[in-house]
Amino acid sequence: MSGPLPPVASLRDFYAFEEHVRRCRAQRGLDMVPEWYQIPVFYFGNPATVVGDGAEVCAPRGSSALDYELELACVIGQECRDLPADDRAMEVVAGFTIMNDWSARDLQALEMKVGLGPSKGKDFATSLGPTLVPFEKLRDRYVGGRLDLWMTARVNGRELSRGNAATMYWTWPQLLAHASRDSVLRPGDVLGSGTVGSGCILELTPESVGGWLRPGDRVELEVERLGRLTNRIVAHR
Repeated sequence: MSGPLPPVASLRDFYAFEEHVRRCRAQRGLDMVPEWYQIPVFYFGNPATVVGDGAEVCAPRGSSALDYELELACVIGQECRDLPADDRAMEVVAGFTIMNDWSARDLQALEMKVGLGPSKGKDFATSLGPTLVPFEKLRDRYVGGRLDLWMTARVNGRELSRGNAATMYWTWPQLLAHASRDSVLRPGDVLGSGTVGSGCILELTPESVGGWLRPGDRVELEVERLGRLTNRIVAHR
């Protein structure tokens, strides 16, 4: 059975979908970085800013470019270290859930020009939910280290994003092995997949979808077998 999410101990968000990376870089006139194909990179998020299904989210101060990001998240169920990059790594996985890696794109752009980050462009909210689905319940959709699950994002009922989690370039065992290399993963640690292709406004371009998110918008991320994660955008109080 699916169940409630455990308290988040740590949060690592990867960059595992090639289509997303390629399209976002192409918009800035940039080619793919060769090193992206060598290691599955990630950044550390802030567990203190994690919110759940139904929570209200607002853009951080100084930002007018709030974006959603359609992702999967893997939750660790047992302590581990130096996992192998094969299916044996999946033994430590408690389950999967939906992740919305909210991003303030204007703040993020400034940070990335400096070459360090993202930091405050992300450090305000990450949504997880609505429940944790055990890996055993998804094993029939697990193929080649990836989950064959359709993912969609809607804003105010209008579908903007659709992709499949099976299009990840890096596999879940590879992400788990990299995260646990020379480091301990503990129960409650969360590993995000990164954004599926077409899974954010930045990639689609704000001009094509009516702009960045605004107060009053309702964002729904839905993934097969995992349910629907819904949040409403509000203004700063």
